[in-house]
Amino acid sequence: MVHVTSADSALASAPADDLPASRPPAPPPESSADGPEPQWTRRGSGAYWRITVGLFLVGYATFSLIYCVQPLLPILAEAFGVSPAQSSLSLSVTTACLAVSILCFGALSENLGRKWLMFASMGTASVLTAVSAFLPDWTLLLITRAAIGVALGGVPAVAMAYLAEEIEPKGLGLAMGVYISGNAFGGMAGRVITGYVAEHFSWPTAVAFIGATGIVSVLCFALLLPESRNFARKRRFSLADHLGKWKRHLANPRLAALFAVGFLTMGAFVTVYNYVGFRLLAAPFSLSHGEIALIFTCYMFGIVSSSAAGWLSDRVGRGPVLTGGMVVALAGLALTLTASLTAIVAGIATLTVGFFAAHSTASSWIGQTAQGAKGHASSLYLLAYYVGSSVLGSTGGWMWSTGGWPRVAALCGAAWALTAVLAVGLQVSARRIR
Repeated sequence: MVHVTSADSALASAPADDLPASRPPAPPPESSADGPEPQWTRRGSGAYWRITVGLFLVGYATFSLIYCVQPLLPILAEAFGVSPAQSSLSLSVTTACLAVSILCFGALSENLGRKWLMFASMGTASVLTAVSAFLPDWTLLLITRAAIGVALGGVPAVAMAYLAEEIEPKGLGLAMGVYISGNAFGGMAGRVITGYVAEHFSWPTAVAFIGATGIVSVLCFALLLPESRNFARKRRFSLADHLGKWKRHLANPRLAALFAVGFLTMGAFVTVYNYVGFRLLAAPFSLSHGEIALIFTCYMFGIVSSSAAGWLSDRVGRGPVLTGGMVVALAGLALTLTASLTAIVAGIATLTVGFFAAHSTASSWIGQTAQGAKGHASSLYLLAYYVGSSVLGSTGGWMWSTGGWPRVAALCGAAWALTAVLAVGLQVSARRIR
């Protein structure tokens, strides 16, 4: 059951940014600034779990559709006669188009609404993924993968904004963590399933199967997710209004630092998974495509860590959790530099834990830090997040070609070390604000 409380009562229990102690309450959803008090969905209620499960499915579908090609990069390079760096374009064009699309759909959602925009976006991307399995030409495949990125732009920023608007502040960290867990599960399932099916059947069969599971997920999502209660649809589209909101968020130094966190953390993470397959295919490991796909089961650790980080950040603050996540990720990356397969797998699992803890924490910190226009703040964060994926992911291909895994690891290590510095700065700034 959904309980309606006053804004003051609900917000008074909002978690601290970086300390367990209380802080000034977060602002209510922007739609309620001049209207009735927000009708919060309380943690533990039936509606709360419908929302979290529905958005878990959103996260699953989004990441499985985006990253289903990642374990296929060596196969695609061979099938279409392209280089490793060129094969990575099948992922990079999707994330690049997604980055731009997120801004557009984040703005349009103010006029079109939240739930049904996410439904249309996921449905379109799922169908396009199934179609892409049967394209015989590399250029056509890249065009379709780009279109998938455009279609999916209506999901990530809108999902984050929906949570920030509907969930009471003290339950937002856990709900965001479960949503990010869906991302982790989708990333894992998309990669493992396509790798396994491609080895035993074919890569087109694998991609078509992922498209079909996306269609099923979007139908379940439509049945589960409640309509928005605190969102007020705008009647007119004003470009100047949207530009003003983005400009205001970019001028906020704490939000700008969080956007940089998204760019660096995701860029390095995607780079690791893009090229670890090429490393393990080569001597002395010489693993099969199916065996390499099993590496992606390490995402299970990300599913746990993202939810745990959300729970922990609600209690001890976001700054320590974000910093800790990066320290864990760097420790895992160091393990991948060894010549032991066991150590490499352990390193991949460890850095996955660290990345998802950091991403879950930064995601919820965006919604809490933004002073109104939360959808615009989320879209800027995800713009940086996916631009990082495209830029560092492609740069990693050059690093791999010129210096092998040590250069790839150096690139990722530098990105995560800088993120840790930003996390400390965010924690210090939060204390000064107090």
